[in-house]
Amino acid sequence: MNIETVSYGGWQNNLRISNSEVELLVSLDVGPRILSYKVLGGENVLKNFDEELGQAGEDAFVIRGGHRLWVAPEDEKITYHWDNLPVTYEVTDDGEVVIVSVQEEPIRIRKSLGIRITESGAGVTIRHTVTNQGGEPLELATWGLTVMAPGGIQIIPQPPMGSHPEDLLPNRKLVLWPYTDLTDPRWTIGRRFLLLAQRAESMPTKLGLSHSVGWVGYLRGEDLFLKEVQYDPSAVYPDGGCNFETFTNSEMIEIETLGRLTLLGAGESTSHEERWYLSSGLVPVELNSEDAIADWIGPHVAEAGFAR
Repeated sequence: MNIETVSYGGWQNNLRISNSEVELLVSLDVGPRILSYKVLGGENVLKNFDEELGQAGEDAFVIRGGHRLWVAPEDEKITYHWDNLPVTYEVTDDGEVVIVSVQEEPIRIRKSLGIRITESGAGVTIRHTVTNQGGEPLELATWGLTVMAPGGIQIIPQPPMGSHPEDLLPNRKLVLWPYTDLTDPRWTIGRRFLLLAQRAESMPTKLGLSHSVGWVGYLRGEDLFLKEVQYDPSAVYPDGGCNFETFTNSEMIEIETLGRLTLLGAGESTSHEERWYLSSGLVPVELNSEDAIADWIGPHVAEAGFAR
């Protein structure tokens, strides 16, 4: 793993974390926020809002793009509290790069992203941690949101189909937001996969799952981004039981993971991890049937080590 400080997007203080295949760019002037993830010499698969880069100190939340750490359930004041100030970082003895910020108002919490890149290959592990630094208990969950570049299609696997009357209990949970219309042509509801296309000039839509299959993919051109989604059947998750959520509008699409809902006393922390994997230079593929999707994406999921 290599770490150096570079300029990016108008900021002079950014960490470039790389190995022989991929690189991450992490801002030190605002955050914690990962701004870029790409194969060496390739394109950033994350969305950046260029007009919001290179700035700091705003008194309102600024999306900027990339990957950020929020707290759930979504609350206008707490969740959207700005992350527009410089962060600190350290590299632990075992090679984790830990990016830290402190939020003072309206609640006092410490947020940290622990970033670990494999010595070789395209694998990245992101650890999201929130610590209650105030005096009152807080009930919350960590929430990792990855803003993807527009123009792709998200591939969400479903659990295997069962049969009646042998399978009497449910094996999935679908949570819909008030503005979500399942007749929207961006959605494809299949037996094996849910597909969500990002398209320009489209209204917002959002969906959440109790997601036990363990991964989600995003195909855009020659790039396939894979994210591992942790699931604990004994945990209570926010938003009616969602450990995975996705949102899209006319500008981007978000792939979101959530940790367990936890009551934190003073000084206590909660965290969850997700893993990323990136394949680039792929031959364009037609996702015209669920069998074709499964046959094509299966080897990539196995290569990433996300197979269940």
